Amino acid sequence: MKFGIVTFPGSNCDYDSYAAAKIVMNQEAEFLWHKSESLAGSDVIVLPGGFSYGDYLRSGAIARFSPIMKSVITFANSGGIVIGICNGFQVLVEAGLLPGALMRNERLRFACKHIYLKVENGNTPFTAACPRDKTLKIPIAHGDGNYYSFKADLVDLQKNGQVAFTYVTADGELTAAANPNGSLDNIAGITNREGNILGMMPHPERAMEKILGSDDGVHIFNSLVAHFNTQPAKTG
Repeated sequence: MKFGIVTFPGSNCDYDSYAAAKIVMNQEAEFLWHKSESLAGSDVIVLPGGFSYGDYLRSGAIARFSPIMKSVITFANSGGIVIGICNGFQVLVEAGLLPGALMRNERLRFACKHIYLKVENGNTPFTAACPRDKTLKIPIAHGDGNYYSFKADLVDLQKNGQVAFTYVTADGELTAAANPNGSLDNIAGITNREGNILGMMPHPERAMEKILGSDDGVHIFNSLVAHFNTQPAKTG
């Protein structure tokens, strides 16, 4: 399978995502420049973390209009697999591919540390290979990760199983203290209704080897690889 990693001006986790896919997972990977409209036959599109266009106006608000996003939106709407990590999550929300908004962290401070995640829906292309009996230790690095959605939309997210990850304690307890940014219901990641688009604030690509403090991010990449071992590839 092939990962296509989009690079916007200001992206800084594109190389981490490339290394996760190419070096750790031994899969084909290619950088996709934001001014191109070609997805180069990619099976999975990664919108990486960073500060696209300096996060001017609003995080992800300008990147949403990059030429490549026309192709990403078409790809996603036709069922293609797309994952947006941190700034990439913000871009997906700005592009209307995921509901809600990402606001300033509750304490108005940039948060950079390891946190723990609970897999709330293990039946997605991004989570099917995640262990059900343990939390995932994954780093965060964001200042605008406070997920907000209107009450009716939040009810739909829960009802439709669109909440993929929540912030929890190491023991898996959902508490206010485990929430690093004030996100509603401790939400750390969501999918669209169809389940082919994931946005998450934590960085699985930075948790691919134990020397980095955790290799729990491998479970998410394993899920994607396993999905394409059982599904025909959908390329753009």
